[in-house]
Amino acid sequence: MAVLERDPDSVGIEPPSSFALRYVVPGVVASLLITLGSLGVGWLPVSSGLNSVPLVESLRGSSSGTIISKISVLLGVGLLLQSWLALGYGVMHSSLRDARRLWGTMVAWGLPLLFAFPLFSRDVYSYFAQGLLLQEGKDPYTSGVVAIPGWFGTGADPLWGESPAPYGPLFLILERGVADFTGGDPLFGAYVFRFIAVIGVAMMAWGVVRLAQMHGIDSSKALWLVALNPLVYMHFVVGIHNDALMVGLITVAFVMALDRRCVTAVVLIALAGAVKPIGLLALPFIGLIWAGTRAGFWTRVTKWVYAGLIVVVVFAVLSLLSRTGLGWLDALATPGKVRTWLSPPTALGMITGQVTTWAGIASVDTMVAVMRALGQVAALGFIAWLALKPEGRSATRAAGLAFAAIVFLGPVVQPWYVLWGLPLLVAAGLRRNEFRIVLLGTAVFTLHALATSSSTQDTYLQLSEGIGLLIVAGIIAVVLMTSPRERRLLLGAPGDPGLLPENPIAAGVAARRVIVGPDADPPRTAG
Repeated sequence: MAVLERDPDSVGIEPPSSFALRYVVPGVVASLLITLGSLGVGWLPVSSGLNSVPLVESLRGSSSGTIISKISVLLGVGLLLQSWLALGYGVMHSSLRDARRLWGTMVAWGLPLLFAFPLFSRDVYSYFAQGLLLQEGKDPYTSGVVAIPGWFGTGADPLWGESPAPYGPLFLILERGVADFTGGDPLFGAYVFRFIAVIGVAMMAWGVVRLAQMHGIDSSKALWLVALNPLVYMHFVVGIHNDALMVGLITVAFVMALDRRCVTAVVLIALAGAVKPIGLLALPFIGLIWAGTRAGFWTRVTKWVYAGLIVVVVFAVLSLLSRTGLGWLDALATPGKVRTWLSPPTALGMITGQVTTWAGIASVDTMVAVMRALGQVAALGFIAWLALKPEGRSATRAAGLAFAAIVFLGPVVQPWYVLWGLPLLVAAGLRRNEFRIVLLGTAVFTLHALATSSSTQDTYLQLSEGIGLLIVAGIIAVVLMTSPRERRLLLGAPGDPGLLPENPIAAGVAARRVIVGPDADPPRTAG
């Protein structure tokens, strides 16, 4: 049997002071750099009084200040990624399994980011502007934020100025509440939305730990891979996307379902869908858990019907409270206005469209529409198969795969979309190659956000997406060549199992979550 080379970290438990210096401090420094850089290149409403603060004014009002701020963000995110990989090597290949240390590291890395100006996206200001719409008695499902006098001063992105809100009624209630609470101050509103997003992150972190335990997966590894992931800090904490709340609700819902509190789980999924309707994708898999691993088809159908009725009731109540109707159904296509090379169907449509345009057959727009339609059909077919033929996998894993399919076969891929199903996939276990894909994907999406304009205002050091992807590839190549530990973590080594149960007891726990159907042989009992 081949024996892996022993690493010096693999013996004993690292003293707290050494752990802090090696893993905690670099991540805190990274967060401080990002926060400092956000003062110069983060999104700040033109109406904010902070524009006149001397430090902010000097960083934002000069080319040198903007460049320094941009470099600070670049260095900070790069260091945050490296800190995460270094910690991951310790968690995966040595004795760094102390959950308390990991929870402490998660909090320490995140604290400085709570004070950062929004970065990597300004969607949070659109949330706030939609709250102002509701204050004025307008329906965000039919009116864009341009209907607000002086809307540009709120910081909302003009790209979405005339677009209807693609969010569910619960989030509209939160938007109205934030607008009322902050007295019309968009930056204050952004920080309140960040508090809501952090609640979602905390729910996700707690949920992934419990889910991992329920599937025989080491909870410390799951906590590191999900909750300390740089994408979570960048897009949930700093970027303040409402996806954080949706993902947190979904993750806790699966914990409730596996704990046999299935009605509560369905209500939580309904609330997740009432934040972003895509959250309802988890509903059929909660139904599978409700039915049980040995249920037949019609038992599953019955649970799906019950779950659907509960969701209808929850949405009806929330729609009455928000004084909105079902306009979110028409607004689901809003994000599809964006074209990105990160979406395989869209990228394929743009490539083939160039060829068909040259040949005089079809335009780029036509080919993009065709490829997107094919991608959506493929995604829906795969999801239907996961729900209707679930035998051989856990419902948690099936739900994670469903979210992955709807993201990567969908018309638009944003870096934070990959977090929709990540907690479920990780908690259910990752095979060796799947584990590598998650790590490399995190590295690519983390660095990609820096190489494109999404990480700063429309100002200096902007790069096209194509050049950005090349830079990402170069940076990852350098990391792999210069750091043996990160290279082994990212690429793996002979004997690395991935993220799977580590002993027979854990394997037995995982096996009990696998759906077997009514025709499976009954489990053997000892004796």
